[in-house]
Amino acid sequence: MLEIKILRYFLALAKEESITAAANNLHLTQPTLSRQLMELEQSLGTPLFIRGSRRITLTDEGIRLRKRAEEILELVHKTESEFQSLSESVCGDIYIGCAETDAMKLVVNVIKLMQDSYPQIRIHIYSGNANDVSERIDKGLLDFGVLIEPSHLTKYESLCLPQQDTWGVLMRKDCALANLKVISPSDLQALPLIVSQQKYVSDSIEKWFKLNYEKLNITATYNLIFNAALMVEQNIGYALCLDKLINTAGNTPLCFRPLYPKLQVDVNIVWKKHHVFSKAAELFLKQLKEHF
Repeated sequence: MLEIKILRYFLALAKEESITAAANNLHLTQPTLSRQLMELEQSLGTPLFIRGSRRITLTDEGIRLRKRAEEILELVHKTESEFQSLSESVCGDIYIGCAETDAMKLVVNVIKLMQDSYPQIRIHIYSGNANDVSERIDKGLLDFGVLIEPSHLTKYESLCLPQQDTWGVLMRKDCALANLKVISPSDLQALPLIVSQQKYVSDSIEKWFKLNYEKLNITATYNLIFNAALMVEQNIGYALCLDKLINTAGNTPLCFRPLYPKLQVDVNIVWKKHHVFSKAAELFLKQLKEHF
């Protein structure tokens, strides 16, 4: 049976890559820490560490356990915070995951109003794509997620935000397409494209192109748009993305042009069905329903 204490020991060594440094940080003796971690390997029936002469690294099984251990300890911390807040005034932690969308500013407005009235409430924002956010909601690590359709919403409760996002092309201002007001499928078919890694995005773009995705000249993919914008700046390709995520004003070398026919998507804030909220998260949900 895995103990929380042992998982903390394991993560400390994974971080420090040294028994000496990890033991010092944990205020343990080196033999004690070594024994505990050897017992962990025995209980799991697999080696977790590669013990080199200079540093200790993780095996593939160790890397897998590190991910799970981080999630477990994060959930433990979240649970402890929720129960500690039960006996106090309105305070505590709210965990929100957000895909890349300008509509997040609507949620931030609600956060601001709430913290003006309840300054002891803390907000924790996790940024990632829809797959990342959904996974963390399903595991109970997030209370809410801001997702862009057509994400799968049937397993969640949701509120549709009063703002749609618009798909378009991020490009250099000195390229030929920048002279156009809108971008059609024929404008892009022969060009190097930088596209999202997410399956639901590729399905939507494929329908817009009316062309098999594999026939497009995809030169790179991205998880979050910031790094894709750097590739656009270096003239590696044209990024298909949502509007207002990258600054295109002033002296920036980039510009954004919307797709035509227009491709717009709804943005939803979602939460797990039958999720047990903390007092702070319950209050936040009430505020969201009043606003949206």
